[in-house]
Amino acid sequence: MRTMIDLGKAAKTASHFLKTVSTTVKNDALRKAASLMRQRADEILAANREDIENSKGLTAAQTDRLSLNPQRVEAMASMLEMVACLEDPVGKLIKEWTVQSGLRIRRVRVPLGVIGVIYESRPNVTADAAALCLKSGNACILRPGSESFSSSRAILALFQEALSQAGFPEGVAQMVPTPDREAVGELLKLSSYVDVIVPRGGKSLIARVQQESRIPVLAHLDGNCHVYVDRAADLEMAKKVVLNAKMRRTGICGAAEKLLVDRACAETHLKPLVQMLLEVGCEVRGDEATQAVDPRVLPAQESDWPTEYLDAVIAVKVVNGVDEAVAHIERYGSHHTDSIVTNNQAIAEKFLLNVDSAIVLHNASTQFADGGEFGMGAEIGIATGRLHARGPVGLEELTTYKNVVFGNGHIRK
Repeated sequence: MRTMIDLGKAAKTASHFLKTVSTTVKNDALRKAASLMRQRADEILAANREDIENSKGLTAAQTDRLSLNPQRVEAMASMLEMVACLEDPVGKLIKEWTVQSGLRIRRVRVPLGVIGVIYESRPNVTADAAALCLKSGNACILRPGSESFSSSRAILALFQEALSQAGFPEGVAQMVPTPDREAVGELLKLSSYVDVIVPRGGKSLIARVQQESRIPVLAHLDGNCHVYVDRAADLEMAKKVVLNAKMRRTGICGAAEKLLVDRACAETHLKPLVQMLLEVGCEVRGDEATQAVDPRVLPAQESDWPTEYLDAVIAVKVVNGVDEAVAHIERYGSHHTDSIVTNNQAIAEKFLLNVDSAIVLHNASTQFADGGEFGMGAEIGIATGRLHARGPVGLEELTTYKNVVFGNGHIRK
């Protein structure tokens, strides 16, 4: 079995090769990978069935995150083609200026280099990460979770086959060859070869990566996402947004986990919203005001407010207007994605300004927290920090820049 250092060396060599590759060649490889994925979807689905059979004790939402079907395989193939259609950020001129000395300076986009991606049970991340890294000129080392190991290996094998046919070296896109957790620790030590680590997963994974990594981390933290229904919210719109935000796919990081309702509209809005959620099979935990509207509501505990359920569970609280909603989100939220439903523009602008999250929305579902929905083709994660990238991490966010300076025999006095 190849060692982690072997992977790192191959990736570093490949990252230098990628600097010489044209956009056309990268796009052709992506389209070939999409074609292979469609032609041999049965290989991916068979591997996925193996993963599901080997994974015991998963919740319905966890099984949904892990599961692939023909439609999801087609979505991965379409994503590859979409990334191929996007503008290549590498070499893009950001800014150009001339200084008093006569030096001409150009700031241009360049790849980060080698990116290590550590993720858990969603096998489609394999295709997303490999495609985005290739198009942005980065080599990648992928480490999927044990639950999705076979699915991820099958997806990457097709991607690597397309790369090989296009003349790329093996190190462009690699996968850690073992699901052993110790491999994560070894990857985090490869500071001589890996330039950035991108972790996607639960709090324990992120905490471990941030604690152990000797490499800069672009963290994708948990999605404790909120929808705040303001006093000026249209009830039918609020019902539509809340239902989609919570129940479209409960196991993704953009799923709403908390519902805040303005006390000024609680008499008209709270009961219909709560009963709507209960009727579609969502467990509702609430404060005293929420419990009062329906006996099926369970008491919310203090531990509920910071929790990301990733399941058909939501906690509901009545708040005194937008200021208290913002304060609640600031205290308990994860700075991922939060939404306000209101027809009052001034209140909306106050919420959007003061909620310090990577994505804030007005009259829209939190499930739009996705690189594909942002027109970025795909994402390698949702960055919730403040440095380098924030929100969906796509092609541009996987680059940095360098300053190219032109002189004519200039010397500094």
